[in-house]
Amino acid sequence: MRAIIIEDEQLSVRHLRDLLRRQSPPVDVVATADSVESAVVLLQNVAPPDVLFLDIHLSDGLSFELFEQLDVQCPVIFTTAYDAYALRAFKVNSIDYLLKPVAEGELRAALAKLQRLRHGPGSPPALDAALLAEVVQQLRQAAVYKQQFVVKVGEYLKVVPVETIRYFSSSDGITLLHTHENRRYVIDHTLEQLEKLVDPREFFRLNRAYLVHQQAIQEIIHFSNSRLKTVLTPGPAEGDVLVSRERVPAFRAWLER
Repeated sequence: MRAIIIEDEQLSVRHLRDLLRRQSPPVDVVATADSVESAVVLLQNVAPPDVLFLDIHLSDGLSFELFEQLDVQCPVIFTTAYDAYALRAFKVNSIDYLLKPVAEGELRAALAKLQRLRHGPGSPPALDAALLAEVVQQLRQAAVYKQQFVVKVGEYLKVVPVETIRYFSSSDGITLLHTHENRRYVIDHTLEQLEKLVDPREFFRLNRAYLVHQQAIQEIIHFSNSRLKTVLTPGPAEGDVLVSRERVPAFRAWLER
């Protein structure tokens, strides 16, 4: 079997790839993508796989948006850390859904179910486009993002409302929350985790080290080789922040939304 994994957490990709490699017979992961945008490009340019493993919440939106842009014919197994999303996804005629971290026994059962459908009468169920569109709309309306973070200040705990946050930064394994008052607090989340916790309409991941609120961006400057440079406020110690080259198209689209 040939599989494609759409997942924005590289640890999850490696974990799932290892599990698939251990199946009998092994499942060959032919390609991966980490966003809705890159997944659309990938699926438009490769032969349909035997199964598509699809994380529901990607860095640039819900993976259901794929079905608004593509006619996905292959069977889909959804993966998610969110039970609410998973239950809705399961009702959309997917082959199965797996809660992360994916357990090998559950993966084996999902693949066995797919094999039965492939070799039994008929074919695996097609995804219902109309129902998918309805689910996408429900998820957009129901998505609940964090309203505040609790940080430790000495012996005290402090509540920081999301509307006061201007950006998150990461360096040497430490993640900092930066407020509009230019205060910084250490938090126990990675930027990858934070991308799923805050509203993607308000926050954008500029590069590996910065996740910024739209109100933090004061200026955007053309840089070399089609790259962009942002001026943030309050200003980071290292100065202006570059947008990763591969994120520039998505950043432009986010600005124009």
